[in-house]
Amino acid sequence: MINKSQRTKVIEKLLDFGVEIPCPDGVIIEENIKIGKGTLILPNTIILGKTEIGENCIIGPNSYISDTIIGNDTKLNNTQSFSSRIGSGVTTGPFVHIRPDCKIADNVHIGNFVEVKNSTVDEGSKLPHLLYVGDSDVGKDVNFGCGCVTVNYNGKNKFRTTVKDGAFIGCNTNLVA
Repeated sequence: MINKSQRTKVIEKLLDFGVEIPCPDGVIIEENIKIGKGTLILPNTIILGKTEIGENCIIGPNSYISDTIIGNDTKLNNTQSFSSRIGSGVTTGPFVHIRPDCKIADNVHIGNFVEVKNSTVDEGSKLPHLLYVGDSDVGKDVNFGCGCVTVNYNGKNKFRTTVKDGAFIGCNTNLVA
């Protein structure tokens, strides 16, 4: 972690570059983080590691981003993301957990109380709320209903779940790989 004077220098540098941080109290951004112009960093946001954030994004409030590459025009509301890639035009949250090794394509919507682990979610797909998508490959323009789970573990082995382009999955569905 960085101390208060280092944190202040990092924030001042970002402000001079065109990043907006309206309330820097509680915002922690490590040195060498790349953030594009016009991006808004909201209170209680922590950005660490080898993170890169595109232009015109909104990150926070209450987000924790580590080792994640984020495209342009993406909005992460109360989201935790670790060692993943998130495309442009993505919206998440609140209360989203993107675990390591995820690839979230452009224009994906991930709603409240969703966890994504070691998965690829292709363009335009919607994971609206109360979902677990783990060890999965989700195609383009897929829509999950509320309460869906990809079941990837049988007690001994893990398997990948594949959901093809355009699928519509109803509420409270368990997809067994």
